[in-house]
Amino acid sequence: MNNQDKLKKLVDLRAEAKLGGGEKRIAKQHSQGKMTARERIDILLDEGSFEELDMFVTHRCTNFGMEKTKFLGDGVVTGHGTIDGRVVYVYATDFTVFGGSLSETLAQKICKVMDMAMNVGAPVIGINDSGGARIQEGVGSLAGYSEIFQRNIMASGVIPQITAIFGPCAGGAVYSPALTDFIMMTEENSYMFLTGPKVVKTVTGEDISVADLGGADVHASKSGVSQFKVENEEEGLLLIRKLMSYLPQNNLEEAPLEETNDPIERVEDSLNSIIPDNANKPYDMMEVIHSVADNGEFLEVHRNYAKNIIVGFCRMGGQSVGVVANQPSFLAGVLDCDASRKAARFVRFCDAFNIPILTLVDVPGFLPGSGQEYAGVITHGAKLLFAYGEATVPKVTVTLRKSYGGAHIVMSCKQLRGDFNYAWPTAEIAVMGAEGAIEVIEGRNIAALEGEEAQLKYAEEKINEYEEKFSNPYNAASFGYIDDVIEPRNTRFRVIRAFETLQTKKQSNPLKKHSNIPL
Repeated sequence: MNNQDKLKKLVDLRAEAKLGGGEKRIAKQHSQGKMTARERIDILLDEGSFEELDMFVTHRCTNFGMEKTKFLGDGVVTGHGTIDGRVVYVYATDFTVFGGSLSETLAQKICKVMDMAMNVGAPVIGINDSGGARIQEGVGSLAGYSEIFQRNIMASGVIPQITAIFGPCAGGAVYSPALTDFIMMTEENSYMFLTGPKVVKTVTGEDISVADLGGADVHASKSGVSQFKVENEEEGLLLIRKLMSYLPQNNLEEAPLEETNDPIERVEDSLNSIIPDNANKPYDMMEVIHSVADNGEFLEVHRNYAKNIIVGFCRMGGQSVGVVANQPSFLAGVLDCDASRKAARFVRFCDAFNIPILTLVDVPGFLPGSGQEYAGVITHGAKLLFAYGEATVPKVTVTLRKSYGGAHIVMSCKQLRGDFNYAWPTAEIAVMGAEGAIEVIEGRNIAALEGEEAQLKYAEEKINEYEEKFSNPYNAASFGYIDDVIEPRNTRFRVIRAFETLQTKKQSNPLKKHSNIPL
């Protein structure tokens, strides 16, 4: 074979590898509204930046006649490229090859790019469209999953890890996405579950569809497994690109800083009147976030889950910032099990990757009831408390209205090493609301009075007295627990100035193997 023949062979093999399982299977993939692995990578990465690795790898299985059928690449496309000029490593399972099922060699390909990403300190993005373990390989496939999981664990908090679920993801395969930082699912074709509908029916007798058991809606709103739900794959891939713009390459880098044309000193007069005079009336915290963020842009995370708390990313003065905010327009912004878990995980992610945290507080307390207590609200609330107390990144807290009891503590209070704790003049910082407090403090005295009118008058006087003392931020400010009371319209300027001041902050935790966060 001469050199020209050798070159032709290379070209032909590359063309064969790029066809994956062949044109018929690609056509079937398209007919189901799904892209191929390579089409997904082309949208995700900067044009022309993808460098593929291990294109010629094939499986080594000889069980059940598997040696007769081999495809170049063996069901996963791996390599590296750039997003907005920044290096990322990617892998995308190819459903046209053995249903994207995981073989020993497929796992080795994924592990190789994960190892490379760790060596150079670059994010890993996985695109999952797989039928699960390749049954013909038995324990070899299970070992492959385990190798991937171990790398997910080692990479956690070192490099960002993002997973897109663009097809099936079932059984043990779900644990790699679950170990990553962010999961994205599409409305039509995505599903995740440990045991499928047939097994559920056999074991429990429950009849349930794939979508109701593990679809995007379920995991985005009920289980909280998925942080993002998108209409289609293209929207999801572009959203990953946007998400990456807020994240550093690794845990040794600072959060991204971009130029902005939005003036730091911009005032927002609407904030001076956003808090209703009636303390029991809601307002939309999203309006506050959009008002203080650069150009009003905010990327919400976990939008459909635990809506009583908001988490996500924005820029302030060009600086990438993580936002945690109670949402008074949903369940009055109360904290519960789900909201505590959601916020705690987000705070820990921001702390791991040097992203400053802005906390906007309007919280009446923890949701009462046996359902919450039985679900472990004590432990879940402690997660949020732990996350804030452990975090060493710059932390700025602004209390807008209510901040009561234990919920006040867990929302980045001064004693949890809050760097700057501001309050609006409308802030109410106390153990509990006025009516509940007077019932406890003055209950016996009220009951001892004769006549309902006398009791109501006395109770009203005491409630007014309590409100005068605590329905403002000045009592907390007198102890130094609030650093300053600020005019709402100046919030953007004061917060950005605080973060600028904190750019050189250095804080560390005691030397330890690792903490024992209340799980």
